[in-house]
Formats: sequence, C-alpha cells, structure tokens
Amino acid sequence: MPATPPPAEDHGAWPPATEPAPRRRRPRDPENEHSAEHSAEQMAPLPPVRRLLSLGIAGFALLMTVGLVVGAQTTHESYAVVIFGVQALFVGVWTIASQPPAPRVVGGVGLAVAIGTDVAAVFTRPASLAPLAYVTAAGFIVGVVGQLTRPAGRQRVTESLGSSLVVTLGVVSFASLVVLGRIPHGTQAIVACLAAAGIALFVARFTDAVAALPRIAPQVPRGGAGVVLGAMVGTGAAGAIGNYLDGLSPLPSALAGLVTAIVAVMVDLSVGYAEASRRVDGDEPALWLAQHIQGPIGAFAFAAPAAYVASWLLLL
Repeated sequence: MPATPPPAEDHGAWPPATEPAPRRRRPRDPENEHSAEHSAEQMAPLPPVRRLLSLGIAGFALLMTVGLVVGAQTTHESYAVVIFGVQALFVGVWTIASQPPAPRVVGGVGLAVAIGTDVAAVFTRPASLAPLAYVTAAGFIVGVVGQLTRPAGRQRVTESLGSSLVVTLGVVSFASLVVLGRIPHGTQAIVACLAAAGIALFVARFTDAVAALPRIAPQVPRGGAGVVLGAMVGTGAAGAIGNYLDGLSPLPSALAGLVTAIVAVMVDLSVGYAEASRRVDGDEPALWLAQHIQGPIGAFAFAAPAAYVASWLLLL
C-alpha cells in the first residue's frame, strides 16, 4: 500500500494571522509643548550681571548729571553748547547701537536738527517750544526724503524712518532744557528734575552691581529692586533740593522729581529689553561702548521733556 503524502501546510488555518495594527500618533498638546519650552528656558543659564560694567554705567550717569546741572548755571549760549555736545553724543551712540539701514542719513539729520533746535532755543523771543516743533517737522521731512532717495530705495525704509524719528525727538528733547532755563526759576527746576533722574539711574545701576534681584526677565541682566530703589531715592533727592533752592518747595519738587526719575529708569530699562531682543533674534551686536551707554543717555533724552512738563505744572 503506497505511503500517503503528508498533509500540505494549511495557510488558511483558523484563526488567520493578522498584521499588527498601526500605532496611532498621539495628538499634539500645545499646553505640554509650551510647558516644555518654558522649562527649557528656565534651565538655560541666565546672562551674568557684570558688576564692574554696572558700576561704570552708574558713573557715566552721574557724570552726565553733573554736566547738565552745572551747565544750567551758565549763560544760555554756553548751556546750548553743552547741550549740543550731549546731542552729538546721543546721535552717535543711538545710531551705532540701533544699527539703522542708512546710518549716515540718520546721523546727518540728527545733527542738523540739533543745531537748528539749539539756535532756536537760544535766540527765539519769547522762550517757547513752538520753534523747536517747526525744526522737528522740517528735520523729519528731510529724513523722509533722504531715506527714499538712497540707493537701496524703499528697502527697510520703515525701520530707518523709525530710527530717524527717535534720534530727532531725542535731540529736540535735550534742546527743551535750554528753553526751560530761560524761564524764571527754570534753572532751579532743571537742577531738581535732572538731579532726580541722574541719581535714580546711579542708584539703579549701583544696586544691580551689588545684587540684581529679582531678575526682571531671564534675558535682561537687571534687577527690579534697583529700579524701584532708584526712583525712590531720586524722588527724595528732588524734594531735598527743593527745600534749599530759591523759588521751589519740597512737595512740588519731589513730585516733579518722581515723574522725571520714573521716566529715566524706565527708558534705561527698555533699552536693556531692546538689546536682549536683538540678541535673541540673532542680530549682530552693536559696538560695545555704544551698546552700554545707550541706556543712560537715552534716559536723559526722554526725561528732559518730562522735566519740562512737570516743571510747568508743579514748579513754575
């Protein structure tokens, strides 16, 4: 009897073999991703606070305070020369630090407006801010024309016009101190308000050199205690000055100093935020010296109109 062949392998055996089911992708959770990014930011090393640098910036702020306050005691023409030197420094520092697309146009317009506003502030009768406004408008128009006629055309023209506007407003703000000095008791108001701003900047930077705590933002090497303490000490200094200067009284002088000191420390702090933003975006850093004195000189530039307004409302 012939041997029966072995049964063929049954590929259709039950239960049939099944392929593994494809793995489902877990849906994205934006909250978890945000928390992970936040944890990574917290683990990243904070930029160090350079104490010697903070002390150097504090000394520069104090030096500018002495120059602006002592210069106010001279004649109006001499004070305009002092102000022009500060304006030229402001134009150079701000143009280098902000790195606009057309630096020559921005710097040239800034210097031209500085000369025009200083002449108007000294020789206009009666003392008024109106001529400064006319020079500002003319300078801005010249800046627009210069930006549109440069070889690059309209490339990054908005950014360049923004830099021109900031530089123009800064030099006009410094010229307002010359106008304020021509008003009765205006010199005393300059002393009280600018001393408050300068002392606030000095105390804020000096406190950062000692202990920059609490950190305001991870990328900004500044402390909140210095900002608050600087504004408080500047206000007290303005009140004390108002007690000794003829034509002023302590309480209005302290209020005017408070306004000026707050503007000064906030502008100085905002410059630090702008620099940190440029670093995060990967932009090329500006010249080291201009980068670090931009804060104090910008603070004085925009504290000057605050001093003018506060003096008119509270001191004059």
